Amino acid sequence: MKPFSILYFTLSVALYLVALPLLVYLSFKHKYRESIPARFFLFKNPRFKSSDGIWFHVCSLGEARALGPILDLLKDQDIKITTITHTGQALARRYDAEVRYLPYEMFVPFWAKKQRVLVVLEAEFWFMLFSVLRARGTRVILLNARISEKSAKKYLQFAWFYKKLLSNVEMIYAQSEADKNRFLALGARNIEVVGNIKLSAEIKKTQEYKKPECELIVAGSTHEGEEESVLKSFIEYRKQSDAKLAIVPRHPERFEAVYELMKRYANDYSLSISRFSQSREFDSDLILVDAMGELNNIYAISDIAILGGAFRDDVGGHNPLEPAYFGCKIITGKHFFHQKELFKYVHHVQYVESDEIHRALMASKELPPSMVEEKIDLKPVIDRIIKN
Repeated sequence: MKPFSILYFTLSVALYLVALPLLVYLSFKHKYRESIPARFFLFKNPRFKSSDGIWFHVCSLGEARALGPILDLLKDQDIKITTITHTGQALARRYDAEVRYLPYEMFVPFWAKKQRVLVVLEAEFWFMLFSVLRARGTRVILLNARISEKSAKKYLQFAWFYKKLLSNVEMIYAQSEADKNRFLALGARNIEVVGNIKLSAEIKKTQEYKKPECELIVAGSTHEGEEESVLKSFIEYRKQSDAKLAIVPRHPERFEAVYELMKRYANDYSLSISRFSQSREFDSDLILVDAMGELNNIYAISDIAILGGAFRDDVGGHNPLEPAYFGCKIITGKHFFHQKELFKYVHHVQYVESDEIHRALMASKELPPSMVEEKIDLKPVIDRIIKN
């Protein structure tokens, strides 16, 4: 390894030793019970079997889902996938691929096998992964690459480091011109703007559910604090309009806490409440959707989608393409910095603060459904990936 790589590796070992007690503690948390032992202790996380494939690395659920159209065009290839989160891992296992968790950086030199190409999605910038694989002859490509406006200043403060990291990259396919310029400022080269690959994803439902006779509002991919704002607004909205509300928390470990919150509102305002996992129907006034993989099925029968993750300033929003595809009238927050590129292609969206959701619900009556315009061409990307 080069001197800087040795220094970086040494620091990663020191950080690991300091964090070891916390890692052991977190390993017993339901959310991390699989991912932390796999990533930080290599538990049930062996090396890939072969060393001549196409390795995709993604972080979580959204990026894993975005791989679908690309993998459809690479059906005859030896595919490997690594993820960071357990939700990304669960979705990646549906593909015809070897799937692993990406180990912590100090393990990478001993764990990673050379592949023909490593394709890394979005903002997963791991120095040891890039430098080790490049040194072993693996081509490194960044796909759907982005640097958010909010994060750009932090990256620039360490521009010297990211210049070293990005020097290992053969090609960067950026989401937008703004992303391209931010990579250029970090000293990157060979950058091409292709748009967001999530625009090429096939959006479909997997189940048919009966739409209620009244208006159905779905609060999708919500985070802590957002559900209460939605519930307050819904109570006000119900004074002028007959409607039902389904809430779909982003993280399954929050199902119980959200249900307790919903029960409180149901008791205070004499509303009926149910858990979707028990009834699979939308007969109640309030429905907690406590099941994974159902959001598209619910968007398909919803009139209005309140898209979570953007009413707080620390999440960055969630994918608007799915509710727009099903013709929902979309309401979301103003902090959608991680999804800014996707929102460019979605029309008729209301962007509001959390205390303005009721006003947006009322305004929805006069607005057309949201819609998506634009597609991207994956052919240049596939050609680059499979080239010898």
